[in-house]
Amino acid sequence: MVTAPGQDHRRALVVGGSTGIGRGVADAWAAAGLDVTVLSRSAPAGPGADRLRWTATDLTDPDRVTETLAAAAAEPLHAVCYSAVHYGSGRALFQDCDVSEWRRQIDVNLHGLWLTLDRTLPALRRTGSPGVFLGVSSEVVYNAGPGRSGYAASKAAAAALLDSLAQEQTSEAPGAEALRVVQALPAGMVDTPGIRRRRPEDFDYSAYMTPASFGPLARELAATSGAGLHGAHLVVDGDGSWRPVAEAMPVSQSRTLTARTAP
Repeated sequence: MVTAPGQDHRRALVVGGSTGIGRGVADAWAAAGLDVTVLSRSAPAGPGADRLRWTATDLTDPDRVTETLAAAAAEPLHAVCYSAVHYGSGRALFQDCDVSEWRRQIDVNLHGLWLTLDRTLPALRRTGSPGVFLGVSSEVVYNAGPGRSGYAASKAAAAALLDSLAQEQTSEAPGAEALRVVQALPAGMVDTPGIRRRRPEDFDYSAYMTPASFGPLARELAATSGAGLHGAHLVVDGDGSWRPVAEAMPVSQSRTLTARTAP
């Protein structure tokens, strides 16, 4: 990546930023002039990829992840986004999911978030102004639903982790947080490679959101360091607007599942 003339060297990190919502955030932060590093298994590709730094990262390898995060947070960070996610191979009843699937969801959706916070919070506090941590949440936190036990449990735990952190920041210095924590989730389904792997080839994605829908919020966070949004849970709509989740619960993406047939 080539640093653009006049860039002020504000640094940002996006974990899980090569595709999906994380990529929408990474692209928006890069366009806003931040020096963005992406940690993910696959390299960013397509338009805008040349503006992003990339380090190969597997969140199921905690020792290597710890080293990678430490290197990424060696200098002050102005913004961090955790967007890495493991949905699972498909919706399935609890009794049809094995322990390896459960552990992978915990490793990626929850433990990876904990590791990221542990390594990046000091860097976010070293900028001289409040850093901002954006966690990508999900409607499953509020709706759960059948066939999503591991995903729902891990995402709900991740949301609670960030809520607790946000309250700690407020209690340390009300009105003058050392860093700001914001959570955001899509109002509907998002067209991402992960979702496409679970849909038929002829599926119509015209009603789905795109990762770029998160661009306006990402740019707002970059410009204001999340002022006025600390501790918020925000639902992002397809047009890029957002609202507090308290105004209306997000629409559930659950669907009825039938029990497996006994052999």
